[in-house]
Amino acid sequence: MEYNTLPGTDIKVSKICLGTMTWGRQNTEAEGHEQMDFALDHGVNFFDTAELYPIPPRAEEQGDTERFIGTWFKKRANREKVILASKIAGPAPFTQHIRTDISYSKKSIDDAIEGNLKRLQTDYIDLYQIHWPERPTNFFGKRGYSYKKGDVWEENFEMVLDALEAHIQKGNIRYVGLSNETPWGTMRFLQAATQDRPRVRTIQNPYSLLNRTFEMGNAEVCHREEVGLLAYSPLAFGVLSGKYRGGKQPENARLTLFPHYDRYSSEPCKKAVEAYYDLAKKNGMTLTQLALAFVNDRPFVTSNIIGATNLDQLKENIDTAAIRLSDEILNEIDALHEAVPNPST
Repeated sequence: MEYNTLPGTDIKVSKICLGTMTWGRQNTEAEGHEQMDFALDHGVNFFDTAELYPIPPRAEEQGDTERFIGTWFKKRANREKVILASKIAGPAPFTQHIRTDISYSKKSIDDAIEGNLKRLQTDYIDLYQIHWPERPTNFFGKRGYSYKKGDVWEENFEMVLDALEAHIQKGNIRYVGLSNETPWGTMRFLQAATQDRPRVRTIQNPYSLLNRTFEMGNAEVCHREEVGLLAYSPLAFGVLSGKYRGGKQPENARLTLFPHYDRYSSEPCKKAVEAYYDLAKKNGMTLTQLALAFVNDRPFVTSNIIGATNLDQLKENIDTAAIRLSDEILNEIDALHEAVPNPST
């Protein structure tokens, strides 16, 4: 396993990060424990979760993913072996059940972190992330920003960082990150950082062969400002595993169970998947190996967040950390990307 330094810290995190959002809907507590055991045994020391999980979110399961991690920590007594990341959920129609106040007010942040720590059965979270912007902007499958007259939102970057700094001082969290953020939002958080306010260290955004929009602005921000990308959906909800090719609907697969998660299911996406599948096959790889090795290769990626519902998938995903793509393959990937650029919405 390869390890990278979380930018601006002395923390080493594995190039592969264990994503957890299926635990509580598609995976049981025992299966979550099994995945964590396997990942840790194979060099993965970085786990990512959120108060919103599992996904799709429902009130009856909200927080179960963190609870599963908490019971594992208690059972294994190994908290110090894991770099743990979690998140606070923001305003959205699907978060109304979490808190009365789902803004990023100080009280909301205080309540969220108290809940995170309790469910996780830990005294601290290594990386605490804003799950998505509070302001109206483009995220979760929306590529372009829509300008709307009359949008009212009061900037609160300094207030959010002040509230998070108070928890850093208490020892509840160590570092701060963003998620689903735009270049403008990332820069505003960086500008708001001072000696008395924390600097964001990471940004967790989608990045895959089907969605390279991160390269359009955020990649330069990460480079110039020393912020690391935690890439999520590197397999595009499993589409880049190839298991949905030809209209297949595998039993218990994510898109079979939850077809409304269709941002990677367009005809251009299907066309791109076939092209990448052929490229992988030509070079003696599975499509999963090609897709994950590409994300692992990117210089702005600090860690690649993979998710699996069984140990066979998990093993293949983790093993991609050892794959190196040749310049020839990378050039062919870029040519295919030029032919069908960013087909996902």
